Amino acid sequence: MAGGISAYLGESAALIERARAEGLDTRVERAVERIAAALGAKKPLLVCGNGGSASDAMHIAGELVARFLVERPGLKAIALGANTASLTAWSNDYDYPSAYAREVEAYGEPGGVVWGISTSGNSNNVIGALERGRALGMFTIAMTGAGGGKLAPLADVLLDVPSRATPRIQEVHICLYHFICQEVEARVAAALVKARAGEKVRP
Repeated sequence: MAGGISAYLGESAALIERARAEGLDTRVERAVERIAAALGAKKPLLVCGNGGSASDAMHIAGELVARFLVERPGLKAIALGANTASLTAWSNDYDYPSAYAREVEAYGEPGGVVWGISTSGNSNNVIGALERGRALGMFTIAMTGAGGGKLAPLADVLLDVPSRATPRIQEVHICLYHFICQEVEARVAAALVKARAGEKVRP
């Protein structure tokens, strides 16, 4: 590759800067608020994707169930598709595109959040997850490449990276969801400390 790793990192940095200039702050803040509110109320955060995006979904759930930076109780974050028995049973007996919708049906609750990840924005099973989530009264987030594809009209918050190159989009997605995990964790932990302090001052 011409330019080697320095050129590669330069291209990644340039896309991160373009994403920063897109003005994602308001949309990310809304996503953080709704995820923190849901998890603080013990409602589920259901995250899904395919391939590398499925790995991202598991990464997000892992940070929130375990810990990111702060000591606090585990949070109800679930990566759809992580149970291979459920995934393969449904996909074999019915079809793969509806597999995530089935899991949303099983785990979803009004007031919860469905977070779909698709670099194209056109993954059928992720689309199905957001559609089922909306039907259940859940807040929907789509994290995609430029424009959001078919997921855009299904998302209450669209976090689209200004690129159509899958590896580059995924690199920016990591920055976005690490920030979201950091902020969600901090807010849920702060709310818990406040609640416990209120309990101590009760007569």
